Amino acid sequence: MSTAHDAPGTTPIASVRDGLFFTLPEPLPVGRHKLSADHVGAAQRERLLAACCELMAAHGYRGFGIGDVARRARVSLGAFYRCFDGKDACVFAGYDRFIEVLIARLTGLDVEGMSRPRIAAELVDTYLDVMQQDVVVARAFQVEIDALGAPARERRRTSLTLLARYLQELAGGEDDDLPWSAYLGGVYAVRQLAVDALDEEPRPDLSRLGADLRPWLEDLFRVR
Repeated sequence: MSTAHDAPGTTPIASVRDGLFFTLPEPLPVGRHKLSADHVGAAQRERLLAACCELMAAHGYRGFGIGDVARRARVSLGAFYRCFDGKDACVFAGYDRFIEVLIARLTGLDVEGMSRPRIAAELVDTYLDVMQQDVVVARAFQVEIDALGAPARERRRTSLTLLARYLQELAGGEDDDLPWSAYLGGVYAVRQLAVDALDEEPRPDLSRLGADLRPWLEDLFRVR
C-alpha cells in the first residue's frame, strides 16, 4: 500500500505484505474502462481492508477514521460505504480474513507420524512464522484489535478454542493423557507471548521466541 497519504514529517506507515493476508490489486484505470462493477468493487474492498489494517497497526483503533482509510486506499467515501457499513465492519472483515488465512496455514501442515511434542512445536513455529512474515497484520489483529471490546474478544476465544481443539485432535489420540486445559492453556500462552513481543518491539524476532518455547512445549506435551 502506498505511503503517499502519510502526514508530512511523520514516520511512513508500514504496508502489509502483498499476497499473504491481503492481495493488493493494480490501481484501477481512470476514466472509462471495461471492468465489471463486481471487479471494481472487489478491488476497492481489498484495498480498503489493507489500508484499514495498516492504519490500525500504526495508530491504534482510535487513531484514524473512515476518511483516512478511504484516502489511503485511494477510493472515495462512497466506495467505502458501498463495501462496508462503517469502520468496525471494515476492521472485523479484516480480522476474519486474518483468522481464515492463519487457520488454513496451520491446518495445512503435514504432521503424520510426528510425536505429540513435535506436532505442538510445528504448529507454534508455523503460527509465529506467519506472524513474522507480516508484522503489520499481526500487530493490527493480535495487539490493536483488543480496543474493539467484546466482539473482538468473542472472535478471539472462538479462534483460539478452534486451534486448541485441532491440536488435541492431532496430538491427543485415543489414549490422551492430557486434560483439555493443557491444550487450551498452551495456545493462549503462546499467543500472549507473541502479542507482548509485537507490542514491545517494532521488529520482533518471533523465530527466536519459537526456539525459546521448544523446551517448554516438549515438557508440556510429553507422553506421561
